[in-house]
Amino acid sequence: MIVSTALLVRERGARATSLDAILAHSGAPRGSVYHHFPRGREQLLREATEYAGEYVARRLERGGDGDPLAALDALFDEYSATLVASDFRAGCPVVAVAIESPEEGPDLRDVALAAFERWRRALAGALEASGIADERADEL
Repeated sequence: MIVSTALLVRERGARATSLDAILAHSGAPRGSVYHHFPRGREQLLREATEYAGEYVARRLERGGDGDPLAALDALFDEYSATLVASDFRAGCPVVAVAIESPEEGPDLRDVALAAFERWRRALAGALEASGIADERADEL
């Protein structure tokens, strides 16, 4: 259900991603939502945003065989292919949540901000590992 939520949010946005849509997409029975996610849709949105944030961070941390630019290129290539394949409907679920966070609540905004910070740290770490000075890597 978490992956289904992330996929739906990247195409529809958080506001338009309902529990019914998540259940239909995931094929999960309705009772499993509140069993695994007692806070319902809010918890699913939170965990899907965390999942998407972790996915990108892991790609930045391990991609490119130690070359941060290759890792970024691979990530951009993946997102470009996804955008084209979806007729430009599938964006980034973390960005979608960040944009809609005033309506969805400050808790989700904080999750999106934490993901952005994780990405920044992952990229800075990759730059430092490739020989760029710590302060400069952090600026970049």
